[in-house]
Amino acid sequence: MSHKTKHQTDRELLWEKIKGIEVAMLTTMEDDGTMHSRPMMAPQREFDGDLWFLTMETAPKVREVERHRQVAISYVKPDETRFISVSGAGELLHDQAAIKKLWKSSYQPWLPTGPDDPSLALLKVHVESAEYWQEAGGNRGIFSFVSKGSKQIGEDVKLDMH
Repeated sequence: MSHKTKHQTDRELLWEKIKGIEVAMLTTMEDDGTMHSRPMMAPQREFDGDLWFLTMETAPKVREVERHRQVAISYVKPDETRFISVSGAGELLHDQAAIKKLWKSSYQPWLPTGPDDPSLALLKVHVESAEYWQEAGGNRGIFSFVSKGSKQIGEDVKLDMH
C-alpha cells in the first residue's frame, strides 16, 4: 500500500478547491509598485504545483511578470462561499503543444487569433503559498498552505506545498 506524502495531499486539496472555477483574478506589480489585477481564463489542468494561463506575449502582464515574478491569483466560488488566494512565481513559456492541449473554444473572445498564433504563450505560476476560506454549515475556517514548512496555529493551518 502506498502512502501519500504530505505535499501530495496538500496539492490535492488545493486542486479540489480551485477545480471547476473557470475564471481567476491574476495580480501583478507594475514598475511603480501599483498592483494590477485582471480576470484570466483558468484552464482546467490537474494541479501539480503549477498553474497555467494562456496569454499574448505582448500583453502588459507579461512585461510585469518579467520584472516582478511574484504574482497573486484569486479564485471565488460564491455559491459555496469559497475564496482561494494563491501566490507564486510566474514565468512565460512558449510551448505550442501545451497551448493546444489547454485551448478551449470559449477562449476565442479573449484570444481571437486562436491557438496557432505564434505570439500566444503560457504564463506558468509555480505555487509557493495558498489559502482558502470556506463557510460550511455555519462554521467558518481559515486554512493556508505555504511552501516554507508546516505549522498549526488555531484555525489557521499551514501546510507544505512542495
